[in-house]
Amino acid sequence: MEKFKFELIKKDGKARLGKITTAHGEIETPVFMPVGTRASVKTASPDEVVDIAAKIILGNTYHLYLRPGTEIIQKHGGLHKFMNWQGPILTDSGGFQVFSLGFGAKNKEERDSSARRSAKLACLPARRVGMTKGNGNDKPLVKIKEDGVEFRSHLDGSKHFFTPESVIRMQKEIGADIMMAFDECAPADASHDYARNAMERTHRWAVECVDAYKKTKPVYGYDQALFGIVQGATYKDLRIESAKFISNLNFDGVAIGGLAVGEPEKVRNEMLEIVEEHLPKSRPRYLMGVGFPQDILNAVERGVDMFDCVLPTRLARNGAVWTYGGKLNLNNSQFATDLSPIERECDCYACRNFTRSYIAHLIREGEVLGIRLTTIHNLRFMMRFMEDIRSSIKKDRFKAFKKGFINELEG
Repeated sequence: MEKFKFELIKKDGKARLGKITTAHGEIETPVFMPVGTRASVKTASPDEVVDIAAKIILGNTYHLYLRPGTEIIQKHGGLHKFMNWQGPILTDSGGFQVFSLGFGAKNKEERDSSARRSAKLACLPARRVGMTKGNGNDKPLVKIKEDGVEFRSHLDGSKHFFTPESVIRMQKEIGADIMMAFDECAPADASHDYARNAMERTHRWAVECVDAYKKTKPVYGYDQALFGIVQGATYKDLRIESAKFISNLNFDGVAIGGLAVGEPEKVRNEMLEIVEEHLPKSRPRYLMGVGFPQDILNAVERGVDMFDCVLPTRLARNGAVWTYGGKLNLNNSQFATDLSPIERECDCYACRNFTRSYIAHLIREGEVLGIRLTTIHNLRFMMRFMEDIRSSIKKDRFKAFKKGFINELEG
């Protein structure tokens, strides 16, 4: 059985070149991980995700637990077989979704509003979060307790309860190569007291996750790694305390949560610098939910190895594509007669075979192929971008690469 392993190969300043070994393959770092929340990278087939050179993808425990359910996934022999993906998989613990989707909203507009509200409510200690109102009776939809979180499904309003132990069990049943500990994410504008309460609960849950992880064997016979999560909002003292505590629990890797949730870029960078000093050098560092190229460069410069974000696929579904010269919106009229590919230097299927004009036509007409092609391009852009970052570190040219990339965007 291949054991999880991280090898730090080289450093250029604080930027790190590394390699992660899992039971389902090796991953060069820094790495960007496409998001496949519900066992699918939106609009792309597994073969297409392989073709763009993605080595690892994400699934989400909350969504997979609700639908199709871990029992169905187990009947298939795990998530890899369920979705026919042969490479490594990381699963988020679902904690953020419990808070952001647990308000019982029935449509997208209401769910988005709930997500925005929950970003400010997620840190509230042991209290009711989110209420339904009707006939004068308020009914709690999310309730944070010391031993877990009670919530109602955003799909049908049914009641559920997540604990650190149940989240570890579900992720083992799903079969992820890398599992995340259950945490509570305080918003960027949380008070110090709120942020401390959330951080301390995250620490208690982290200990429980480690205990549950040690007590249970992998369901499918291969090694599954467990990452802890550093919290503390934007408070220096809390971030340092959390980084030290989580690092001392001997997780296989350490994630940095609670950033990219609305704080200024300067503050995020400051928090990363503070945290980096207290993280183990021999384990991978994962900055959760960051996908803007400039933000990735800033984080790599501060010692981060792993990234994920829905942004590339979400932008693609709205007709927006990334290039080394900046973002393009193919809905704009100027692209209707543009016979060039999305990006001449790109080797993706969309750029090899189609023009901006054709893809813009598909998007205007609502043809699904249009957003499939923009998705393929955006994901391949991210893979090329990370390849170039790794190459620049290998050549001791990371800072020059970062400067050139940003100058090109701003030029």
